[in-house]
Amino acid sequence: MPNPMRVALATFGVEEFAVLHAACVDAGHIPAAYVYCRSMKPNSSTDAYAAAAIGQIVTALPPGMDFLLPGNPEGLAYELAGYNLDLLVVYGFNWKLPAAVLKTPRLGVINIHTSLLPKYRGPAPVLWAIRNGDSEIGLTIHRMDERFDSGPILAQRGGIPLDEDVTPQSLWPRIHPVLANLLASAMDQVVRRVPGVPQNEAGKSTAGFIEPEFSVVDWSRSAREVHNQVRMYAFIGRDHAPVARVGGRDLRVFRTCLEPAEGLRVECADAPIWIVDSTPAMPS
Repeated sequence: MPNPMRVALATFGVEEFAVLHAACVDAGHIPAAYVYCRSMKPNSSTDAYAAAAIGQIVTALPPGMDFLLPGNPEGLAYELAGYNLDLLVVYGFNWKLPAAVLKTPRLGVINIHTSLLPKYRGPAPVLWAIRNGDSEIGLTIHRMDERFDSGPILAQRGGIPLDEDVTPQSLWPRIHPVLANLLASAMDQVVRRVPGVPQNEAGKSTAGFIEPEFSVVDWSRSAREVHNQVRMYAFIGRDHAPVARVGGRDLRVFRTCLEPAEGLRVECADAPIWIVDSTPAMPS
């Protein structure tokens, strides 16, 4: 490529940085810096999860690669300004990026979102797909504007299966090759100044943060709804398992089954469900 782009990468883990980096290099572009969001909210202290991730990312940094840890999104604009960037690629960044950041790279900012936009706009598309019982998810790469997940689409593909017992570890190997392929296509369109396809607002839906009360099982829901609730929290991790009241005691429910199975049978609104993996819930 006669005019390779200088690209900064903003994402949330070692494997994610590695995939974005490799996609850039394979397409003939130059990764100039990594950006990591060190807290859920701007101007907050680094949380324990971020601290652990930072250590892993720093250990895996390619030789000579800069690693940026902004304290707030406004400061990120100043930090990126000195890199003479053509493009910023974002995948899973916690903070809304202000106009100052969006305008810093010469060719703008693109975002990778784990849904077929405009479906599931927001921070938790995979969780809502599991919660709703979707059999698959997709990926979208779009130009980023000042709203959430609303910019014109550059590349999009569905058909990524969501297994019954889906976990981040089982899902990532399916996302990885699709992401790499779509990113190469999207960067090619950025180079060619393709504006992208506007999203159809009629088909939009929101995937916001899960409401706290959803962490308690309500047996007046359908068996399928309860089953998908348990599946969703299992995806997040066993420490987040929902609490259910069964036979006068509270249980942390890790796994359920809609067919007869060894375990506790409980009646839901429309059908029974079987709790096949649980533990007594500790008093709060």
